[in-house]
Amino acid sequence: MTRGDSMAETAKTLGSSAYERIKAMILDGTLAPGAALRENHFADQLGVSRTPVREAISQLISEGLATRTPGGAPAVNRVSLQDIMEILHVRSLLECEAARKAAASGKNYNDLMEMRAKVQGFLAGPRPGPAEHYALDRRLHLTIAEMAGSRLLGELIEGLKIKTRMYDQGFIPERFEPGCHEHIAIIDAIVAGDADQAAEAMRFHLQKVRESIISHIYHPF
Repeated sequence: MTRGDSMAETAKTLGSSAYERIKAMILDGTLAPGAALRENHFADQLGVSRTPVREAISQLISEGLATRTPGGAPAVNRVSLQDIMEILHVRSLLECEAARKAAASGKNYNDLMEMRAKVQGFLAGPRPGPAEHYALDRRLHLTIAEMAGSRLLGELIEGLKIKTRMYDQGFIPERFEPGCHEHIAIIDAIVAGDADQAAEAMRFHLQKVRESIISHIYHPF
């Protein structure tokens, strides 16, 4: 590897690290909607130059996690109620079809059964932290998309899930137990090879997510 190649690889690594760390702060609520994304601040905080921070912010903007204000300054995107309702509608269209195809795929269900056991463990206690819970939720939904046999479907679902998380950021605790039971119902239908029931279980799950977000907005306490 030449010196130039080495420097390019280092820059790429720093950019990826900056992106992941700023993205995590957006998703866990450390950076609130509308918060300014100042290059010099993150460069100092993350111990990198402004270039990888600038690249990270550009990537976040391209993914819809950040935006530019009328004055051109980057800021954390604000996801409106209308946005989240549209996102959940599209997720339902995509993920119900993914669940249907996963149930009909006849693929190995070992991963799903492992995740089912973890969900049961969550219900038995102690309750996992938001990061651990989200990691399993993400893995389950993406595994179902992969079983459906479409990489594009998985990419679309992951992008939409990230935007859903931007909205609730794990602050709807009353959804924890119902959500676990809904995930188990989805897994059981897929493992049983019942395509219609798998699609219906996924539809019900996303409907309840939608209802809980609306309820949380109008009855926040």
